[in-house]
Amino acid sequence: MKDAFGAPQSLLVLGGTSAIGLATARRLIARRTRTVWLAGRSSPALTDAADSLRPLGADVHTVPFDALEPESHAERLGKVFAEGDVDMVLLAFGIPGDQARDESDPLAAVRVAQTNYTGAVSAGLVCAQALQAQGHGALVVLSSVAGERARRADFIYGSSKAGLDAFAQGLGDALYGTGVHVMVVRPGAVRTRTAAGAGRAGASGHAGDAGNDSADTVLATTPEAVATAIELGLRRRSETVWVPGALRAVMTAVRHMPRPLFRRLPV
Repeated sequence: MKDAFGAPQSLLVLGGTSAIGLATARRLIARRTRTVWLAGRSSPALTDAADSLRPLGADVHTVPFDALEPESHAERLGKVFAEGDVDMVLLAFGIPGDQARDESDPLAAVRVAQTNYTGAVSAGLVCAQALQAQGHGALVVLSSVAGERARRADFIYGSSKAGLDAFAQGLGDALYGTGVHVMVVRPGAVRTRTAAGAGRAGASGHAGDAGNDSADTVLATTPEAVATAIELGLRRRSETVWVPGALRAVMTAVRHMPRPLFRRLPV
């Protein structure tokens, strides 16, 4: 298989300016990937992202994509698959929103949900159908530890990631045995320039880092660490990957914590 052992020859990143998406592209180009498609809203940032990858030796293309325009997904993403087989799709877009603002602005809250969940369902199904039609490939979905249990601090964002996580798991079961592998990645807080306050990743609805919660937690990670975990997970044909791995045990405890006690935690 072209995409065996975590070394795809071709890669489509949905969320083409995502720090995690670009870190993953760099890592895979260093291994075997020679064709990369970056999907996102047309912008200088998307152009810069493509330009940053070309010197590494890959043939890099951009394709217009907006999570909030699901009616356009089949046509625009279909053009990518029409150019040739895509060995791996990385669904890496999402927006964190602003919990305090979004609670008092239902339309803003809906935008978070539509971007992180509805847009991902649409794009995920379009890509899954295309991968199944070609008979092979991997769909990697960036979920978040925030989706494991709703927190007072970010339950709007967390609920959207919980929905995405459940969708991706179900899609993986639906595609089992078809030659298409679905892998869910659950990062903790991801240290990026965005997390440090340099701007809101994916505020335009197409490019955020799906794991962004708070850069100050003990179990924080980096885009490069997530990229490494993605490659290793593909090699192992993992269905779920936690980054860092210790989060699996931590979130098992959090998931079963009595609700009155959970409410008292400083989260």
